[in-house]
Amino acid sequence: FIATSALHMEKKLRMTPEQVLEQARLSVRFARNLVADVEFSPEDGYRSDVDFLCRVLETVIAEGATTINVPDTVGYAIPELYGNFIKTLRERVPNSDKAIWSVHCHNDLGMAVANSLAGVQIGGARQVECTINGLGERAGNCSLEEIVMAVKTRKDYFGLDLNIDAKHILAASRMVSQTTGFVVQPNKAVVGANAFAHASGIHQDGMLKARDTYEIMRAEDVGWTSNKIVLGKLSGRNAFKQRLQDLGVSLESEADINAAFARFKELADRKSDIFDEDILALVSDESVANDNEQYAFVSLSQHSETGERPHASVVFTVEGKEVKGNAEGNGPVDASLKAIESHVKSGAEMVLYSVNAISGSTESQGEVTVRLQNSGRVVNGVGADPDIVVASAKAYLSALNKLQSKADRVAAQG
Repeated sequence: FIATSALHMEKKLRMTPEQVLEQARLSVRFARNLVADVEFSPEDGYRSDVDFLCRVLETVIAEGATTINVPDTVGYAIPELYGNFIKTLRERVPNSDKAIWSVHCHNDLGMAVANSLAGVQIGGARQVECTINGLGERAGNCSLEEIVMAVKTRKDYFGLDLNIDAKHILAASRMVSQTTGFVVQPNKAVVGANAFAHASGIHQDGMLKARDTYEIMRAEDVGWTSNKIVLGKLSGRNAFKQRLQDLGVSLESEADINAAFARFKELADRKSDIFDEDILALVSDESVANDNEQYAFVSLSQHSETGERPHASVVFTVEGKEVKGNAEGNGPVDASLKAIESHVKSGAEMVLYSVNAISGSTESQGEVTVRLQNSGRVVNGVGADPDIVVASAKAYLSALNKLQSKADRVAAQG
């Protein structure tokens, strides 16, 4: 890709339009000699001069570009204008039918999805570049789950088919959220916790009489489970295993299932009702034991009193050997992590600390994400526990394990 707007060419690239045109030509020619499928993207395309952009796109198609991706790089577009912009380009660029036209919209004005759909319906684009949960630069990119369900739900309008199994959308959303540490807001369309919740009395009355009074799509279609069986301390292994299957969770061995079930029973002793989110946290935050872990959490005690500086003691294992760290801090979490560092001395910088309540009650598990940076590496650690301080310690140790990968440890010992 290369920027084609006057602003980017002058201020950022410091190149003339002719230089940009030639660079686009050479780069596509080079790529086409290596692979058969080449996508070209004019950065800041929507703010580019139409005449110049048409010249660039004509040139790269002639050089063999098979996909033309026209981005609204700064999220400046309005749906109708963007759709007509794509339409204009397809009509004016010679041999436009030889390429697939793609849209790539940012969400700075909250219209990435609307603009993308306009690019499809008005402009005739047949590829949408999007991200799960709408993650991306600044305010994010076009949300994959919203595009998929808009096209599927309003097939009467779009008349298009997607080769996507929407039942995996929720699982993908949760995986991305847990991996990145960016929590999905409850009112997020399609994948938010409240996306299919009905609180208003008149809405609930309508739902009880007929679901389609207030639901335009089924929760099950995107992966939400309708299972109403609540697991608790009396639930057995088979019920737990079945719920894992219902949630699309596949553990590698019976030993992994047994370890997860043991954790489930520990949680059930402390929490009356176990929700699906609790079960997912048990198996997705690396709380199931890993034989290759260098650090493993054992126990924690902390004391915090008004007017006094909190202190904590954390017991954990290092390569199987139990150690204990003690430290004071600005709060119980700070003290606990400093207690771990008193032994580990990783030198890592924490660049993200995030807490998410897995369910709505006061006895809910807290899911903590810790992001550490050290020597150019950035890793996430996740921990879950009804005690936020314990969850924080687990997340910190999880991140340290990733920093101390097996290859790193071998190299350090050598």
